[in-house]
Amino acid sequence: MRIQRIKPPQNGDADPGKVDLSLMDALLEKYKNRKGNLIPLLQGTQDIYGYLPIAAFYRIHESTGLELNEMYGVATFYAQFRLTPAGKHIVKMCHGTACHVQNVTAITDEILDNLQVKDGETTKDGLFTIETVACLGCCSLAPVMMIGEETYGKLTPREAVKIIREIRRSENN
Repeated sequence: MRIQRIKPPQNGDADPGKVDLSLMDALLEKYKNRKGNLIPLLQGTQDIYGYLPIAAFYRIHESTGLELNEMYGVATFYAQFRLTPAGKHIVKMCHGTACHVQNVTAITDEILDNLQVKDGETTKDGLFTIETVACLGCCSLAPVMMIGEETYGKLTPREAVKIIREIRRSENN
């Protein structure tokens, strides 16, 4: 079986919307010759774009000499990094012990069904990304979800979906 090599993207052509790689110039200059620069470069890049565009990996490689496979390995190992754009609102569903005991799975399933996505996916309109997390540290409010910086506790499936619908309604006005 032959494996076809993928041609490296040029000037961001592998990314939807053609990312502006010049936005990375200051970041690359800051960390160019620093030891241990990989994670700060990935974090800074994600701060700029909201995720790690493919073309950004190549730009970092060209500027610093960091290996693509090393960058990709780190980016896929740590949960903090995204390889695809996230929604405007990130919904974090706590699946820690207290929330699990309070049936957060039913709430998560209801939200996923309502938004027609799977865990970790973003809605087609780009409004919501759903993530299950190990613990949000709000055990006394179980079951809990966070949307952005707002925490919602003592949820039922119906209440959670209502919150999502209210946010969607406010976004469409």
